[in-house]
Amino acid sequence: MKQAERDLDDAQYAFSGERYNLTCFLAQQAAEKAIKAYLYLSGEERVLGHSVADLLNRASSLNGAFGTVSRARTLDLYYIPTRYPNGIPGGLPYEVFDRVEGEKALALAASVIDLVREMFAG
Repeated sequence: MKQAERDLDDAQYAFSGERYNLTCFLAQQAAEKAIKAYLYLSGEERVLGHSVADLLNRASSLNGAFGTVSRARTLDLYYIPTRYPNGIPGGLPYEVFDRVEGEKALALAASVIDLVREMFAG
């Protein structure tokens, strides 16, 4: 969970430097790691994969509260295209992702982290 929180902090730092493609990628990473933390907390011993959508499905099967952050599934759109020049037709990641995308990604990641924090506290 600590790494998820650090990734979100790094995403916010990248956002302040107008590195929106990196912001989006780090937001995806933050959500992924927070959900994995929850799954480990729930007793799972092996949590593999990088898809926020897949991890949310697993977490939702254990706790319906994850349905409240189902929109975070869209963070998967930032896993590859934000980093690789051939991930987006007709543009480079740093040219394509903008402030609006960065704000959206930060909000989605924060919603997942906030939910998992509540679960750790409870």
